[in-house]
Amino acid sequence: MLMRNGLLWMAGNPLLRRQVTHSRLARPLARRFVAGETMEQALEVTADLNAQGAHVTLDYLGENVTSADEAAAVRDTYIRLVHAIAERALDGNVSLKLTALGLDISRDLARDHLRAIVEAGQQHGLFVRIDMEGSDYTQVTLDLFEELYLGAGLKNVGIVIQSYLYRSAADIDRAIELGARVRLCKGAYKEPPTIAYPRKADVDRNYIKLAERLLLHGNYPALATHDAAIIDWARGFARDHQIGRERFEFQFLYGVRRDLQQQLIADGYNVRVYVPYGEAWYPYLMRRLAERPANLLFILKALRHA
Repeated sequence: MLMRNGLLWMAGNPLLRRQVTHSRLARPLARRFVAGETMEQALEVTADLNAQGAHVTLDYLGENVTSADEAAAVRDTYIRLVHAIAERALDGNVSLKLTALGLDISRDLARDHLRAIVEAGQQHGLFVRIDMEGSDYTQVTLDLFEELYLGAGLKNVGIVIQSYLYRSAADIDRAIELGARVRLCKGAYKEPPTIAYPRKADVDRNYIKLAERLLLHGNYPALATHDAAIIDWARGFARDHQIGRERFEFQFLYGVRRDLQQQLIADGYNVRVYVPYGEAWYPYLMRRLAERPANLLFILKALRHA
């Protein structure tokens, strides 16, 4: 827990961010978890993963932008990305963060940028997932999702629910009621124990509880976890309840548990790989290390042999 909290602190530290991103070693190390800094690199990785039998969701990295011009640039990048996926006939969709679209500047600004991206996706039958950020953004993220999903009738948009939040059972029930597509993850932000389970065992227990509801009643849920025990449980639960493999998918982060990804694909399961790219990779990398501190061993080994 101390290591996790330390890595999450590092993720938000601007001085460390500048030092790491300008380090000679940092970029090669980040490439284990980030597809590259350009759209072209990300699309090439997507094609390779498709050839291996995996679906993909692409994320242009960035969050908490501070200017309207920067938010508009992120919007335009996503629209170009949507068109590029369609033009190349790739098996992929996109994931995005609302703070990258200007949520810290203006709720309406973020909503308008989000709608433009979702409408671009709708033109090509392409799905858009709104990533969940820290708990300060949970309710507004769900509210903006419903504005588009219900108010604008855009059904090609979905959400993420984090099992470490106490509120998530109610949020899952609402998503099931709407018929909305949910990615279930454990959560990667530092949260107080007043709103989130502090113990990993409780987070895992809640994950299974929420996954049961989604598998039984949800609309093509995505189970995002690298936990082999939970994946084995999900396979058994689906089998015991006659839930076909076409009714859900497993999701993995790029660069993590590639062996398990390939095993599940070989066994006939839908697997989607979350492929991030872009120059703003530092906070993402630190949160990945915090989620799975064992990944830090990879970094330390690389540093020792550099």
